Amino acid sequence: MINTMPVEGIAADPEAKQPVDLVLRNGRIHTQDPARPVAAALAVRDGRIVAVGDDQDMAPLIGPQTRVVDALNRRVIPGLNDSHLHVIRGGLNYLLELRWDGVPSLRMALWMLREQAGRTPHGQWVRVVGGWTGEQFAEQRLPTVSELNAAAPDTPVFVLHLYQSAILNRAAIRAIGLTRDSVPPPGGQIVRNHAGDPTGLLLAAPAATILYSALAKGPKLAEEEQLGSTRHFLYELNRFGLTSAIDAGGGFQNFPENYGAVMKLAEQGLLTMRIAYHLFPQTPGQEFDDLRRWIATVRPGDGDEWLRLNGAGENLAWSPADFENFTEPRPLRPEKADRELEAAVRLLVENDWGFRLHATYDETISANLDVFEKVAPKLGVPWFFDHAETVSETSLDRIAALGGSLSVQNRMMFQGGAFRDRYGVAKAAAAPPIRQMLDRGLLTAAGTDATRVSSYNPWLSLEWLVRGRTIGGSPLMSSEHRVDRETALRMYTLAGAGLTGEANIKGMLKEGCYADLVVLSDDFFSVPEEDISHIESLLTVVGGRIVYAAGEFEGMAPPQTAIQPSWSPVAFFGGFHHTVPPTMPSGVRQAQAVVEAAAESEEHRQWRAVRGFGEPHASEEEIFDSCFVL
Repeated sequence: MINTMPVEGIAADPEAKQPVDLVLRNGRIHTQDPARPVAAALAVRDGRIVAVGDDQDMAPLIGPQTRVVDALNRRVIPGLNDSHLHVIRGGLNYLLELRWDGVPSLRMALWMLREQAGRTPHGQWVRVVGGWTGEQFAEQRLPTVSELNAAAPDTPVFVLHLYQSAILNRAAIRAIGLTRDSVPPPGGQIVRNHAGDPTGLLLAAPAATILYSALAKGPKLAEEEQLGSTRHFLYELNRFGLTSAIDAGGGFQNFPENYGAVMKLAEQGLLTMRIAYHLFPQTPGQEFDDLRRWIATVRPGDGDEWLRLNGAGENLAWSPADFENFTEPRPLRPEKADRELEAAVRLLVENDWGFRLHATYDETISANLDVFEKVAPKLGVPWFFDHAETVSETSLDRIAALGGSLSVQNRMMFQGGAFRDRYGVAKAAAAPPIRQMLDRGLLTAAGTDATRVSSYNPWLSLEWLVRGRTIGGSPLMSSEHRVDRETALRMYTLAGAGLTGEANIKGMLKEGCYADLVVLSDDFFSVPEEDISHIESLLTVVGGRIVYAAGEFEGMAPPQTAIQPSWSPVAFFGGFHHTVPPTMPSGVRQAQAVVEAAAESEEHRQWRAVRGFGEPHASEEEIFDSCFVL
């Protein structure tokens, strides 16, 4: 039986009988409130939920200005919260990037690249940055340099593959200024041909600095365009039901200049997600000075419910950092790492600053815990490790003793094959050991680490938590480390709220909590496991505002601003190329069919050109790498 709010509970509040702003009715609401786990309706006033119960309980709260939305008996959940998302950096660049997230074949990906190169103006690049891997493609491989050269002979093309490599065409090599005399940074490799010239392949060996520094040389959006790019990126995240994120800082994300777009949108009341951000020292040797300067000017908690500082990290000092390129061996820890990390942690703890810390391997985590235990037996500030793929049971016990938490991501969904090849099936089956984390009572939140490795689509991550398979469907995580769907959803909602000190007001649909909720395209609790990644939002509400609407709810959200620049890849291809489930409108299915047919037609044209049946657009060797000519 569905619980309803007692009448006396409403009467106790003098405003309770006043008309509300929004009523959602006729839904199958999963509240995550133990006192009332299911409901059919809820009411919202001033951005907060004021009543939860049955449809009839909402009748006294409906006035002339109340917006009443029929959920059409669909599943409703609290808004999703990605606990590790590079949302600020991703927003600044979103409209510059061609997304291969979800694209099912390399054939289609190369067709998209060719099309985009044709409309990209002189001086601009075509960038594919994260969210994909060769395992997702039907061809089960990466593109070659020859294929990039054929697709875009004159337009610079930069394709980033996970934390492992970047593939550049000839035009990008020239644009970046790579020559036979170029010297790679430590931990990076420029692949060269027999003459010593760069081929277009850059390798993280194991550090990704060479990849990111090359990417940073590309053109940037103007300030106003960065505002629009961030708005469109947030809208794309709303499309998947994300209503909150904890920004993890990141390389080439300087404070305060690179935070200007989200700060301006917050000032104008235009954010459609709640963002708790972290400050990440950018320059080796200057980390302590950066932290000291920030401590003197801002404090964790500064801001409001839409944009607020959450602490330092995920980098505190460069020397203790490890790398997550599983095609390379685990890096050794420099001697100075402990000393520099201790100085940073002492400074933060003494000034009541919480922090997060990137750590992939247990060797790194154990060494970091040695440092923490020197600072204090219990740190006394909120802190957590990110990633922790190979964390040991001993380290988990030490994290619990020090009052720490964890944030895990679905990076293994994209990189699991490389990890398994290096460390074996048994270790891959427990990377990370999520069940051991939860069984110890450790607060463990979930996320993606998008946008440079995993896709920002949270439903991929939720499917991985439940199903434990790679993006190509290969089994990876063993059953004892996977979680059930309710646990996965809590990790993506309540746990993330716990990492920002908001567990009492976010992640549940109950009276007094933020009115952040999602009406789903399919029921998360009943679809087959392999279809979880097909789920999208049909209606996303943040703070009582409808910020995204699709399908039967289309038109309920405010219209989006025009995409600028007009040649942006997003204007033509959108963001995540989601496989269209049967419940999506026929028009969407038809649009996807046109894209796929166009890609197939292009492939057929190339086949005919190679065999002399028609006028070729390029020579045979330019069309495809010779190993793959049809």
